[in-house]
Parts: sequence; C-alpha cells; structure tokens
Amino acid sequence: MALINPEHSAKWRPRTVLTHSGVQRSQFEETAEAIFMTSGFVYRTAEEAEEAFKNQGTRYVYSRYANPTISMFEERLRLLEGAEAVRGTSSGMAAVFASLACFLKKGDRVVASRALFGSCLFIIQDILPRYGVETQLVDGADLDQWRAALKAGVKAVFVESPSNPGLELVDIKAVAELTHQAGGVLVVDNVFASPLLQRPLQLGADIVVYSATKHIDGQGRSLGGAVLGSAKYVNDHLAPFLRHTGPALSPFNAWILVKGLETIALRVKQSCDSAIEIARFLEQHPRAERIRYPGLESHPQHALAKRQMSGYGTIVTLNVGRNKAETFRFLNALKLARISNNLGDSKSLVTHPATTTHRSLKPEERERLGITDALIRFSVGLEDPQDLIEDLDQALKAV
Repeated sequence: MALINPEHSAKWRPRTVLTHSGVQRSQFEETAEAIFMTSGFVYRTAEEAEEAFKNQGTRYVYSRYANPTISMFEERLRLLEGAEAVRGTSSGMAAVFASLACFLKKGDRVVASRALFGSCLFIIQDILPRYGVETQLVDGADLDQWRAALKAGVKAVFVESPSNPGLELVDIKAVAELTHQAGGVLVVDNVFASPLLQRPLQLGADIVVYSATKHIDGQGRSLGGAVLGSAKYVNDHLAPFLRHTGPALSPFNAWILVKGLETIALRVKQSCDSAIEIARFLEQHPRAERIRYPGLESHPQHALAKRQMSGYGTIVTLNVGRNKAETFRFLNALKLARISNNLGDSKSLVTHPATTTHRSLKPEERERLGITDALIRFSVGLEDPQDLIEDLDQALKAV
C-alpha cells in the first residue's frame, strides 16, 4: 500500500489537502478511507518478521507503533500544518505530556505561560517537577516577564494561544525568538485556533500539539491528539517515547478524525462567522459583562490576533451575574446551547470553568487568571446564529 498522489499533495490548497491527502487504498480500491482495525500484522516468513523489526518503519508491525488508518490521519494533518513529521496520540493530553516528556530530563528547565488549561498546568506544576524538571510560570502576554524568565536559559517553553478559557494571546513570533536565544524549543498548544486559523510553525514555534477531540473531530465522537514538529524531533525523541509508553491512537478513532478533517474548514468558518456575530450582540447586552473574543476591537490583544491569526476562533467568553447562583441560573436557563466541558463541536456548548475544567486550581490562581464564578465559556457551533442569540438573550433575562 502507498499514499495516493504524494507528488501532488504538497501543491494542493488546504481544502483539497483536507479531502484527498494521505489516503492509502487497499487492493479493493475503496472510495472512503478504510479502517484497519487490527492490533498486529502477519509475515510470510520468520526472516520477513526479523527484517521488519530490524528496519523499523519499512512496514507495519504493530498498531501501537503504526497503523495504515492512523498514518492517513497523520499525513493529512502534517500536510495541512506544513510540518516535517507528526504522530497521533490517544488524546490531547497524551499529546501535551508526550511532547515534553519525550526529551526532558532531570535538571532541565521549562517556562510556561500561566494561562493554561487545568490539566496542562498540572503537568507543568506537579508532574514535571517530580522528575527533577524545574518549571516557572509567567504572564503570557507580558514580553518583559518572558525576557526575565528566559535569561537563565531554558530547555522548553510551553504556551497556549488563545488560552483556555480566558482567550489570552501570546506573541508566538516574539516568544519563539526569545526561546531560541535562550537555547530552548517552543511548544504551542494550538487547539483553540485549530490548524486553520493559526500556523505556529510558520511563526517560529518548534512543536505544535492538538487535542483532535475538538475541532478536528468537531462532532463529539472521538478522543485523539497529535504532536507535530521536525523529523529529527519526531524520530529521535517522540516516536520512541510513544512506542514504549503506549498512548496509541485507536485506528477507529483515527478514521473518525480523518473524516473530520474533510469538513473542518467548512465547520470552523461557519462557527467563526457566528462567533463574531454573537460576541457583538453580547457586547451590547446590559446583562452580559467583560465579553472576550479576539475578533472584537475591545479585546486587549486584538491587534496581535489580527497579525498572527487568519480567523478569531469559535470561543466567546462572558461574565454573567454577581455570584455562582446567578451564573448557574443563566446556564440552567439555556435551551439550545448545552452544558458540556467539551468545545469546538458542531453543537454549541457552554461551561463554567471555575467548577469544571479549572476547578483543581487554587482560588487565588483562578482569580489571577480571571476565572471567577461569573465567567462563562461559550463554544459556538453550527446552529443558526440568530437562534443562539435568542437563546442567550432569554437566559440572560433569567438572571
């Protein structure tokens, strides 16, 4: 089996890449990508098996290492991102941990932006220090803090941009330059922007990670993740780590993600168009406060978003009420948007970060990040935006 049209894929525009690239057809010449739901592969002779293990990568030997369906997903995402190499993982958090753990060791130093998803913060603040890795957090939007923190040198820098849930941006190009001057590599969690709206590798980042569960699947069906970077990084560090620790992506989940990539451009564009319309409505609503959306001129980093993103994302945040009871009253009054901690879905989803995704943070840490009891994260789906606006309006009036 071989990749179809490999000589053309590099020339295709993104939507064509998302529809056709990476396909491996079997002898049956199927139209849709096949699901190779197998744990292992057989050999005609013992000598063939020996050769396969001796020369890793020459053929498929075990689905924990590689699988045709997973390869299709990886190649399609690699071409979209413009990366040299990629590996899929069982989840987004498996991707985040592997991206760092595969090359860090005792005595290394990591600097990260403070505004991170709760599980990412746990990796930086709790897990890595257990193995002797020094870690430091800085305010991601403050380049002076980056300069001060990186003076001592660094092995890796980790950022989210836009951040979860506060939609804080990091100047990726500037932080990449500072990271490289300090001798480190920059890892960017690009999940909120998706591979369509922001290209961290082109801005100077070394490694990009995704929760493919979000926009890549985008329909609430599958867990998955991905790590992209240079061929040297993937081959020397990431691939051996994944091979021996086992956070493998299921072939079935990989197939779902392949099909999700076919429609991601259409879905993300529609959700972005609706998100700006909803954000502008909320800005004018007397019962909604502190509206955050990078596409609004009122966003403190709107100019940066305009410079480093080709679109502003599918997430809007707002503050509702004076306490948790009033905020919960708003959430419970919604009839169309559903309460869920997922995001990037075809259905609009709303969550209360202080009691869900970021509940493990200390109260003072949440307060510093602006994650108050009034904060709501709204993930805009594919519904008619006017229906969503009417739903938000009636729920706000219930507060």
